[in-house]
Amino acid sequence: MTNTIYSQPMLIQESARGYDNIRLEDELFKNRKIFLTDDINRETATSVIKQLMILDEADDKSPISLIISTNGGSIDSGLSICDCMNSIRADVNVISFGLTASMGAVIFSCGNFRSMFPSSKLLIHDPLITETNGSAMQIKAISDSLLDYRNIIGDLLAKNCGRTTEEILDLTSKDTYFTAQEAIDFGLADKIITKGEFKNE
Repeated sequence: MTNTIYSQPMLIQESARGYDNIRLEDELFKNRKIFLTDDINRETATSVIKQLMILDEADDKSPISLIISTNGGSIDSGLSICDCMNSIRADVNVISFGLTASMGAVIFSCGNFRSMFPSSKLLIHDPLITETNGSAMQIKAISDSLLDYRNIIGDLLAKNCGRTTEEILDLTSKDTYFTAQEAIDFGLADKIITKGEFKNE
């Protein structure tokens, strides 16, 4: 059985030293574009927060683009990204492609300006129990904590969408998907990206 190894695409740039190989992420970062495409956990949240802080320190007047497509992940880690976005001085404009789900959709809702590719979708739902081992009291504590998180996320989405918390909690009680146009109509997004606009986001 042969394992295929995909190499990271590189840019080749001429310099006084000759030709340099430059990672795509480095070139995009230089242009104030960062990505969140993995599961949201402590490591990925720390990476995003560091990049936001560096770009804000370098220039707090120019917007930062956060490009998102993720299945979600840790609530605490996701909320830490939201807190950072709301704390730095530079605007953070968000762009969704593919499916942006769960905590990814919550982070997306916190953007100063929220754009979606035409075929992208958002998914919101209540926090999920991922661990059921333990005593009855331990499981109850987990359940109580998730209910607290449910209200925190409900309040945050309500604020960002211009809706009531009750409306949000009714939708998050099940998996609720939004097309790009539905997200705009609901207040979860601001714009659908059309041809030629992505470069300027």
